[in-house]
Amino acid sequence: MSELKRIHTDQAPAAIGPYSQAIVSDGWVFCSGQIPLDPASGELKLGSVADQTDLCLSNLGQVLQAAGSSLAHVVKTTVFLSDMGTFAEMNEVYARHFGEHRPARAAVQAAALPKGCDVEIECVARMAS
Repeated sequence: MSELKRIHTDQAPAAIGPYSQAIVSDGWVFCSGQIPLDPASGELKLGSVADQTDLCLSNLGQVLQAAGSSLAHVVKTTVFLSDMGTFAEMNEVYARHFGEHRPARAAVQAAALPKGCDVEIECVARMAS
């Protein structure tokens, strides 16, 4: 059985429950969902869906970096939205973060997200070569 390595970085929000920011196993990085929390204060940053998406993806990037990966190595994301009507706004920011890299993705509307935010994003990535 492969070893599971817990990832923690102070450059992203601390876990707000009994889970890790990410787990590394067999060259894969499994990132927990990130909501728009300020990494320094742990405070929720609401604002527009675009702003929330930007902070979620920035936080994921920091977790991936701490794990030895990056957004360029993401193979799958799941985006949770409080309102599917905000998909285009989220998608514009998402596209800027990923550039020409186009990981597989699911986007779903959730009845409620942690702390009343509008966006949560999780991902699975490969370790950087």
